Amino acid sequence: MKKRLLVDLSSLKNLYSGLGQIALSYGNYFKKNYHSCSSFYDLTLLVPKGYIGFFGEEMKYISSTNWIRKHCRYTFPKFDVWHSIHQLSRFKPIHPNTKLILTIHDLNYLYEKTGNSRIRRHGRLQKKIDRADEIVCISEFTKREVEQELLLRSKECKVIYNKVQLLDEDLALKPNFHITQPFFFTLGVIKQKKNFHVLLDLMKLMPEKHLYIVGSGAKKKNNAYAVHIKERIENEGITNVTLHEAISHEEKIWMYRNCEAFLFPSLLEGFGIPVIEAMQFGKPVFSSQETSLKEIGSTYAYFWDNFEPESMKQVIERGLNDFYKTPGLAEIEKSYAEKFSEDQHFHDYEEIYRTI
Repeated sequence: MKKRLLVDLSSLKNLYSGLGQIALSYGNYFKKNYHSCSSFYDLTLLVPKGYIGFFGEEMKYISSTNWIRKHCRYTFPKFDVWHSIHQLSRFKPIHPNTKLILTIHDLNYLYEKTGNSRIRRHGRLQKKIDRADEIVCISEFTKREVEQELLLRSKECKVIYNKVQLLDEDLALKPNFHITQPFFFTLGVIKQKKNFHVLLDLMKLMPEKHLYIVGSGAKKKNNAYAVHIKERIENEGITNVTLHEAISHEEKIWMYRNCEAFLFPSLLEGFGIPVIEAMQFGKPVFSSQETSLKEIGSTYAYFWDNFEPESMKQVIERGLNDFYKTPGLAEIEKSYAEKFSEDQHFHDYEEIYRTI
């Protein structure tokens, strides 16, 4: 008898976030491989209402935005296996015999929250770990943190790196705002943890370049961090930095393909998908060494030792010279990035689905 499998893709509600993109990659995988998978399990996808049927009519769907199911998990049917593709989902299996696969991306709350808020987040994750039958982390860094900060109670914590979608250059579409070339590019949700503000003083020292900071929340008036960056750009006359709201998938591809370099000063990353995406296009990546980024960037990224503007500038200038004057370096980087786009990620999860 085939297993009844539910995969939680509710994070599609925020499509342009990292978790939204990961959920999209799962949906696309099942759409492409459903017939080969269907001999092992009956698949149901938990998705926002607008995505019902989006990945094909063969599989089943449950709406994550249905009011009753959002507030009463007892209305879910029984499944044999339930995969939470990230630890933040509000959904979980109610039936005690359902095997739960829990994927943990990061423990950012340890750095972002304090007091009762941090205690509550920690308690919720510990309960999920207690309930889980299989625990998967997306990097060795995250695994170390989970093992240090939470009680696994003899459960093994596996590492399966994120699948990074192989971006199709043919889809590239130039954004409808003015682009000054040559330019640097960075993207991510406009939050303090992304550390974008350190790039402002850097760009003052590099007036011949232009930087585009792109991400959701850039225009929100209640986003204090976005407002801070915008005010600094205006008040300090930083004319070579543009802060822009999130762009489309096709526009993102164009920015990757045409930028001179990708800058990523983030402080908190469980993985760091944009680093690998930029490498797919053979672009030099300049990154912080924080959390998982040293692991994911490996020997293919250039790392800042600190965030002093002059020091950051020197790293970029040396890196650009090295990258563009070393024959074959871009192709080596592309080959490394492609390893994250292969089917190994889903092969590893398929093995868990079948054997749990």
